[in-house]
Amino acid sequence: MAISTQLSADGQELTIAIQGRFDFGAHQAFRDAYERVDGTPKRYQVDLQGTTYLDSSALGMLLLLRDHAGGDHAQIRLLNCNGDVRKILAISNFEQLFQIA
Repeated sequence: MAISTQLSADGQELTIAIQGRFDFGAHQAFRDAYERVDGTPKRYQVDLQGTTYLDSSALGMLLLLRDHAGGDHAQIRLLNCNGDVRKILAISNFEQLFQIA
């Protein structure tokens, strides 16, 4: 599991890329990815292209990011979801809470 971040040049958008398993073992690294960024981004993207596994603790971590980013007013896109990840997000009704692309 590896988590990397990239802040846009204007500081308005933070992209968090997750490689491998997205489970409880990623909790602290995922939290650090958005809490330790310089400034306050207005938009977030979570790139799941390299994510091979997602469990309920990962869903909880995405909800914590949503709270951090403004709750109902948060602008968060989940990108590049493979079929299995997309199915888990759909079963959990996350399309109601996040933009899934």
